[in-house]
Amino acid sequence: MTSRRTITKKELVLRIAEHTHQKQTITRDIIQLFIDEVITELARGNRLELRDFGVFEVKVRKARKARNPKTGDEVRVPEKRVVTIKPGKKMKEQINLHAEAQMAAELAGTASGGAPAPQPVRSEPDDADDED
Repeated sequence: MTSRRTITKKELVLRIAEHTHQKQTITRDIIQLFIDEVITELARGNRLELRDFGVFEVKVRKARKARNPKTGDEVRVPEKRVVTIKPGKKMKEQINLHAEAQMAAELAGTASGGAPAPQPVRSEPDDADDED
């Protein structure tokens, strides 16, 4: 099994600043503005569609009865709103492509008795005409 890392906003800022040749402070501010706008729209109850990435929506989970696992007592869980994301086509394709490559590498590593081979990082061409 491969280890997973947590990628922070700071790391994304560094990557994007390098790629765009922009200052990190400007890149950080733009990313934060983007995040703030996403949160604001979802808080207003709007649906947010980012083509190829996904659709964000706020859904209501109804109130329900549950059990406290320690005591077995019945507990009432109140209604709440949750954010859901339905992955876009490009996200699904990339995740599945990566998963298949990882599985193949793990199988090859197991068959040869050694550690799995590192996977090459693929760079996708920019869609300059895609405005989303």
